Order: sequence, then structure tokens, then C-alpha cells
Amino acid sequence: MNIHVVILAAGKGTRMKSAQPKVLHRVAGQPLVERVLAAAAEVHPRTITLVVGHQAGTLTAALERHRGITFVVQEPQLGTAHALLTTEPALTGQTGTLVLLSGDVPLLTAETLASLVQHHQASGAAATVITAIVDNPRGYGRIVRDGERIARIVEEKDASPAERTIREINSGIYAFSLEGLFDAVRSIAAHNAQNEYYLPDLVAIYRDRGSIVETVTVSNADEIRGINSRGELAEVSRIVRNRKTAELMAAGVTIEDPATAYIDASVTIGADTILHPGISLEGHTTIGVGCEIHSGVRIVDSQIGDRVRILNHCVITNSTIADDASVGPFAHLRPETVLGAKARVGNFVELKKTVLGAGSKANHLAYLGDATIGEKVNIGAGTITCNYDGVNKNQTVIEDGAFVGSDSQLIAPVTIGKGAYVGSGSTIREHVPAGALAVSAGKQRTIEGWADERARTKK
Repeated sequence: MNIHVVILAAGKGTRMKSAQPKVLHRVAGQPLVERVLAAAAEVHPRTITLVVGHQAGTLTAALERHRGITFVVQEPQLGTAHALLTTEPALTGQTGTLVLLSGDVPLLTAETLASLVQHHQASGAAATVITAIVDNPRGYGRIVRDGERIARIVEEKDASPAERTIREINSGIYAFSLEGLFDAVRSIAAHNAQNEYYLPDLVAIYRDRGSIVETVTVSNADEIRGINSRGELAEVSRIVRNRKTAELMAAGVTIEDPATAYIDASVTIGADTILHPGISLEGHTTIGVGCEIHSGVRIVDSQIGDRVRILNHCVITNSTIADDASVGPFAHLRPETVLGAKARVGNFVELKKTVLGAGSKANHLAYLGDATIGEKVNIGAGTITCNYDGVNKNQTVIEDGAFVGSDSQLIAPVTIGKGAYVGSGSTIREHVPAGALAVSAGKQRTIEGWADERARTKK
């Protein structure tokens, strides 16, 4: 279909009051511009050009993983027509349809874009504009019609009182025929309140020349919502979250309080899983069937198996939990942690870069870092793998069936052999053979009458 996409992302976003580019602010865990790029990809463009300006280096660095994007810098920033004109060198020699998008309009669907392109090409239009009819058009350009045909677009600051009552608004999203486009853009003048070159003026120019200008009106005005402030960012985030929770509940997930469920669009959850109030599921997290996630839990980029129970106020990041495991409350699974099937991690236990094998348990007050722990191992309360020697992180290996007593310190690198026992309160500096008992605490001494004597001396 010979489609070329241009995304405008040069603005400073003054009302955001932010040090970072506006289009990098996140909606449901995803930067605004990433959502726009995802929609654009669905129309299979031959080229994608991104117009940058404010903090151009930051924006290009954030998007460098995308192959095939051409970045052009708009400097100075003299309006939307000027922004489009900066892409002319990048599009020289191209033909077909140019689709113009805004990097701060994140809810536009691929279906609407496809309809825009189809209608534009079928009508033979020079330009096609996406519009919407809204109850409160404040802040948007108005669509002025001559009968049923669009005559021009007027910005609110330049609109008459009568024109401001018009409820049909301009989305800022267009399809253009590339033939003659840039010559037409060069004819736009800056005779307006902002002294900028407004791309919507192109509609009147085309009409005066006798060219066809068409519109496509979306039924859901949320699709064309632009984001210019933190408040608008929150409103759009709420829309995305509500869509996600509705989708999950329709697929068989119980969400006890959708208003407090923060679930990124990229999260997948199996049927019959129960989500209690106040949870946050982020990034590329997957949760299996029949799980139960209690209040206060945050899970990021992790894979959770079936029938897993995660109790209150756990933090789980870049980890994998197998079927029928249990975590929490108040547990912390840091990156590269793996829990085997039916493993149990209890309250105030922290794991980092650790494998806890099937059926193993660490139920209380432990730190397990840089460790490989086999199956059916018991880790007593207060156990620590001392993995850092001041220079390097070292490994602890605890083999199948071992028992580590409470308040033990395992000084890495060290191995506890299969079926071995570590006595409570031990500091283990040497490997423990399979089936052995290792203790390091001295023999208990009992001094009778000591407390009474101490009390007398204090009088």
C-alpha cells in the first residue's frame, strides 16, 4: 500500500513540568510514543520518520532499539506544518500515502488507522482528517464544514464565538497524498495568534485548489485524546487500566477491586486467578491459572506458574515461580530468582539470584543470595548466605535434602552436601560433606546464680 508514517514528537510539553520528553511518560507501563509506534506498525509502513526537538538526544536514545526509524530534528519549533516540512529530505523520492501521527496521542487503535488509510486511498483525497464529536471541545481545533464537506479547521485561539460552539474537533491525525504535499505545506502562512505554521491550514488551501479533503470520524473520542499535563496522563492511564481489567475479567480472572488494580497492558493472567485489592502487575509478567495474589503485591517482568499463592506485600522482580509455590507475606524476590514447584518462601525472606528447588522452604527471616538450593531443603529462620567478600560475589550450594538450622551464616563459596545438617547458630566456612553434621557454636556454659548476684551489685 506504500504507506509512510511520520510521528510528531518535538514538543517540550511545558505543562508536564518535567525534565524528560513528554512522549516518554508512561501509560500503563509503556511510554506514550511506544504505544503510537505499536499502532503505526499495524499498517505496515514502508518508512517511519520521527520528528524530535526538545531533548532530542534523550528521545533517540530511548528508541534506538527500534530498527528503521529515521529521526529528523525540528529546530527551531515553529508549529506542526514546519515540523512536517522538516521530514521532506527523509521522504524525497517516496510516493504513496503519508500518515501523520502525534507522539502524545496513545489510544489510537490500529483499526482506526487502517480505516483512515482505506478511506483516504479509496476517495482519492489529497488529505483526510480524523475527527471526533465531543461534549467539551475546549482546547481543540474545530472542524468548520460547508454543508457535509469539511471547509477548514480553526484553532481555538483563532476561533470566533460561534466557531467555539462547534463540537466536532480535529485530532491532529491525517493521511496525505505525498504528491505535491510539501509544496502545499510551504504555502502555509503564520497569520495566527501563535505566529506559527499550522498544518490544519492545509485543509483550506486544498479546498481552494479544488482538491478533495475527506474526514473519518471516530465513534470513541478517547482514541484521539492528547496528553499535555499530568492530570491528562492520569486520565488516559485510568482508561487503559479499565480496559485491561475488563478484558481480564471477561477471560475468567477475578479482580476484587478493579479501581485499585494496576495492571500493565502487556501482562497475561490465567483463568480462575484471584487478584485482591491494591496490586501492581508490571511489564512482561505472566501469571498462570488458579493463582491468588493478595493485597500490596508488586510483580515486575516475572513468570508465575499455576496455583501459586502470593501473600500480602511481596515484591517480585525478574523472577520465575513454578506451580503450587507459596510466597510471603513480606517477601522480596530480586532478579534472577527461581522457585521450584511447591517451594515455600515465607515472611521477611529475601532472595537474589537464587534457585530454591522443588519442595524446599525458607519460611522466616532469611537472606539467600547467589545460591543454588536443591530439592526438599529446609532453611531455618535467620539464615544468611554471606555472598559478598568485599570484592566478589560468591556462590553457595545447598544440595538436596539438606537441613540448615536457624541463625546460621554460610560463608561463600561453600557447599552443603546432600542430606547434611548445619546446627543452629553455626558459621560455616568450609564445605560440609553429604550426610554430615556441621556445628561451630561452642559448648554452652551455665553459671548458676549469676543474675541474682548481678542484681545485688547494682543496689
